[in-house]
Amino acid sequence: MLKNYLKIAFKVLLRRKFFTFISLFGISLTLVVLMVGVAFFDHSLAPHPPETNAGRTLGVFLVHFTAPGGRDSYSFPGYALLDRYVRTLPNVEKVSLYTFPTTAVSYKDGMPITSYLKRTDGEFWQILGFDFLEGGPFTSQDEKDGNFVAVINQTTRKKFFGGEPVVDKFIEVDGQHFRVVGVVPDVPMLRIVPFSDIWVPISTSKTDAYRKQFIGSFMAMILARSPADLDMIRAEYRSTLTRVEFPDPKDISKATGEAETLLDIVARTFLLDFEGKSPARRFLAWLILLMVLFMVLPSINLININVSRIRERSSEIGVRKAFGASSLTLVGQFVVENVLLTLVGGLIGFVLSFAVLHLIGSSGLIPYAQFQLNYRIFFVGLGITLFFGLFSGVYPAWKMSRLHPAVALRGRG
Repeated sequence: MLKNYLKIAFKVLLRRKFFTFISLFGISLTLVVLMVGVAFFDHSLAPHPPETNAGRTLGVFLVHFTAPGGRDSYSFPGYALLDRYVRTLPNVEKVSLYTFPTTAVSYKDGMPITSYLKRTDGEFWQILGFDFLEGGPFTSQDEKDGNFVAVINQTTRKKFFGGEPVVDKFIEVDGQHFRVVGVVPDVPMLRIVPFSDIWVPISTSKTDAYRKQFIGSFMAMILARSPADLDMIRAEYRSTLTRVEFPDPKDISKATGEAETLLDIVARTFLLDFEGKSPARRFLAWLILLMVLFMVLPSINLININVSRIRERSSEIGVRKAFGASSLTLVGQFVVENVLLTLVGGLIGFVLSFAVLHLIGSSGLIPYAQFQLNYRIFFVGLGITLFFGLFSGVYPAWKMSRLHPAVALRGRG
């Protein structure tokens, strides 16, 4: 029976080519927009390498500082705050401190080269799973001793050395000279924790003023021993902030904040909610709601087209009902036809999404972007396609299947 349904569906779609074109255009365009959005989300926040321990990692990104008189500010924490109160948290496996990437200018043959520079400690390379193309990472001892060593990405290697082996060669960055100890693949800019062009030890900073700062440009990664420990670490971090002793209580009297995932901090930024605990679920609920609303309008248009398409077949409906076809059988046939249409539109949408993502990635607008239609994105796209097929097909099919045979035979749908 299903084979016959598919044959009929194919012939029906070819009967009114304009209606079919409009339907396919609406389905594929909507799918492209949503798939590109989902790909950006997945590319930025899903657990891709080198964030191989994302399932048991928390971050300290922002801290809420309160000054006497109720003056509030949200800022990146300073090295002193993280070193004294986060590195000493109990029940954690490792803690890494690192800076937000900043631009640094170098010169080669008199020509300026702008790179992103991130200062980290040795634990940074132990928490993140970088795949080294050459050499290896610098160590905690390198950071402690202030050794001028650097890890660079493959694009920086190409810019400075033309792709030749570079381990133990020197690179000039922002007026400082570093010995290259390792080369890693490019990390997309949207992955803000591991992203940079050049990584050097924190202790190679031009001044040591950062060591006394409670407000600065640092962040922290906290690696738990197991995912089950994450809630305990969150609670311990909140408690620790209540015991912070500030060097000048007249400037800062209180600090509050959360140890959270990258999804949590993105959710806080979009929802402008910096006080509550973990707004990620609310953020995801809003995203799903917006996706559904975005799909409703083209679905309504598809419903109208399907009603018109099925109304033209009222005589066929009358004949089939006169020969004993049940309403359920007719509904099944019309839904199969509509699902076939949406699957064709979905296939076109997948191809167009791949092309659009490839163009965005190759344009260089987002450094080192590597958009891929992985299995997560595929299942989201498949869900969107089936939503179109069922939402826009069930109601028209049910409505027309309830026609009285005599009315349907007169063509009065």
